[in-house]
Amino acid sequence: MTDEEIPDQGIRLRSPRTDEGGALWAVARDTGTLDLNSSYLYMLLARDFSDTCVVAEHDGRIVGFASGYRRPRHPEVVFLWQVGIRPGLQGKGLGKRLIAAFLRQPGADRASLLETTIAPENEASRALFQSMARELDTECRISPCFAAEDFPEPGHSAEELFTIGPYRPSALNRLAP
Repeated sequence: MTDEEIPDQGIRLRSPRTDEGGALWAVARDTGTLDLNSSYLYMLLARDFSDTCVVAEHDGRIVGFASGYRRPRHPEVVFLWQVGIRPGLQGKGLGKRLIAAFLRQPGADRASLLETTIAPENEASRALFQSMARELDTECRISPCFAAEDFPEPGHSAEELFTIGPYRPSALNRLAP
């Protein structure tokens, strides 16, 4: 079965297991668009941040993930760091399902703001997060976060901060399962 043939209902969303960090790294690599971090970092995410990470699994294979963390000095904020989906499944609603599951994770409990950063040219992600704000019946504020020259490697785009909220916990009931 190819990625294009995977039925939506056959995808299970759950917390990652400690031994799945390598699979998260492989999905991030295979997207071809995410900043690829070391495999060690994805292993730490799976082990230490499983309460703020979600994987999409089909037939025992990780086909997508959402990773993030609770901002230590701002407990009302949950930061969504990366959403990675295997190329054949992109654009089919899995990103929105991963974000909804991310917001329902124990580590996001009682958060009222969702933050993420998005490059100005990433129209698909921008549209996705603006859509999430509408579904949560709240606003999406966009502000500068990191300038291109802040990054040590040449050619990295600027990153704008998207702040969605405040949202009520009951608003999560409106999101797709």
